[in-house]
Amino acid sequence: MPPRFFVDPPLSLADLSGTELLLPPSAARHVQVLRLQPGSPVILFDGSGHEWQAEVLAMGRSEVRVHLQARQAVQRELMHDVTLAVVMPANDRMDGLVEKATELGVACIQPLMSERSVLRLSGERAEKKTAHWAGVAIAACEQSGRTKLPTIAAVKSLAAWLAELPAPSSEQRRWLLSPTAAQPLKTLDEVAAPQTLVLSGPEGGLSPAEEQLACSKGFLAAQLGPRILRADTAPLAVLGWLALQSL
Repeated sequence: MPPRFFVDPPLSLADLSGTELLLPPSAARHVQVLRLQPGSPVILFDGSGHEWQAEVLAMGRSEVRVHLQARQAVQRELMHDVTLAVVMPANDRMDGLVEKATELGVACIQPLMSERSVLRLSGERAEKKTAHWAGVAIAACEQSGRTKLPTIAAVKSLAAWLAELPAPSSEQRRWLLSPTAAQPLKTLDEVAAPQTLVLSGPEGGLSPAEEQLACSKGFLAAQLGPRILRADTAPLAVLGWLALQSL
């Protein structure tokens, strides 16, 4: 399969088949790192759900020009939208969570902070981290074949985010991952909905007061089995299970 590159601004505003395009700097760097040559095939996508077959025309010191060929619609998304609302794990584990969740088909990731959070971000630092995670998601889309980018929402406190949630509806299932919950996740999955919102806590879990607040917003607490999973493992386990069910 030819290498895939994300391009921005979008290509989907018009049928650009047969035209030449100057790749954005990030994509151009990847083409040069891969040592592609004029005539090499590439695939471009802009997050709209389409792919463009293209061919490298010319390479300069910092520029790469390609010739756009056929455009085609591609369906590689999950059958329903899944949002992961995760209290950010410490160190670099959030990077891995964003990467793997993107590969598995997540529609949106909401980074959160809670009472027991180790990683706390605000202001410019939070904005830079969000932009970094968006870049991680783009790279994961390029690798995995996805044509739609997941949304990486701005960092918020758990309390503020819960306060902004709309009232529960039949359109969205809301699951709270809790190692102390008696209800297995499998029983909650028996109720179908076009959207699933999964809330997962940090190292040490959510506090009892936070779990109670989430349940007041329509979340149903569920446990994933007898083992305690890491903060970055639990939401990925749920997403992987949902992704396999949509095959």
